[in-house]
Amino acid sequence: MKLGLLTAPFPSTPLMEIADWASANGFEALEVACWPPSEGAERRYAGVCHIDVTDLSATRASEIVGELAAKGLSISGLGYYPNPLHPDPEHRAMVIGHLRKVITAAGLMGVPVVNTFVGANRAKTQDENWADAQAIFPDLVRYAQDHGVRIAIENCPMIFTYDEWPSGHNLAYSPRIWRRMFEAWGETVGLNLDPSHLVWQMIDIERVVREFGARIYHVHAKDLMIDREGLYEHGILSLGMGWQVPRLPGLGEVPWNRFVAALYRAGYDHVLCVEHEDRTFEGSDELVKRGFLLARDVLRPLIV
Repeated sequence: MKLGLLTAPFPSTPLMEIADWASANGFEALEVACWPPSEGAERRYAGVCHIDVTDLSATRASEIVGELAAKGLSISGLGYYPNPLHPDPEHRAMVIGHLRKVITAAGLMGVPVVNTFVGANRAKTQDENWADAQAIFPDLVRYAQDHGVRIAIENCPMIFTYDEWPSGHNLAYSPRIWRRMFEAWGETVGLNLDPSHLVWQMIDIERVVREFGARIYHVHAKDLMIDREGLYEHGILSLGMGWQVPRLPGLGEVPWNRFVAALYRAGYDHVLCVEHEDRTFEGSDELVKRGFLLARDVLRPLIV
């Protein structure tokens, strides 16, 4: 297993500068943010482009991989987390088109995984969103198969604000939907598992790894702190609004030693990729780096 990081918290820093710092500080892999270069941020940690996949040539793809390898780094995955089930048809078409370009780029670079969301229409039920996903994703899955790439779905419900209520912006956040996905779409599709999203849903982390270990294709290392006063005020039916606080590994409720041990027992051997969404360590690149180093020091002793 390797220790990596997601590049999104460095929106203005060129990829190779991130790579120099990551390599010098004990990281071995990067998940590279690949939003459209002209999109801009629609939410925190989105809209970041460290590889422009729009017209990526095979030559440039090979150069990027070689430059990173020379620094002792691999690319664990390409990350693009939009809403493919967005209710606006024009927006939906745009994100699906770009997702295909990210898959193409992964194939050119020999990157094994594209990390993304299934998406959702917040106004629809889970079953209604599943029907929409069934109309859209089979073509994407075949496209990924044709390019030798797997799709890893992050398990975040995307319910953080009231404009995401009640169904969120990502359907695939629970075991019920994962089983449907895997049965319908085959082994090309798996999970980009983030244990922090299991904490606030009260889903047993180790049981998830036991049941779905063979379908965990990428792992985000992010923690979650429960604000007990906020939970008292808002209640659990607020679905995390007002009481769940994203933190760096070691600063929340995830039992990292047991989680990593469960990953090893399940045979997972790819990357533990630090996803930085901790507001305490934001505001400058130096603060972001301090956060990543804190996460490194928590996780490194668990990785062999």
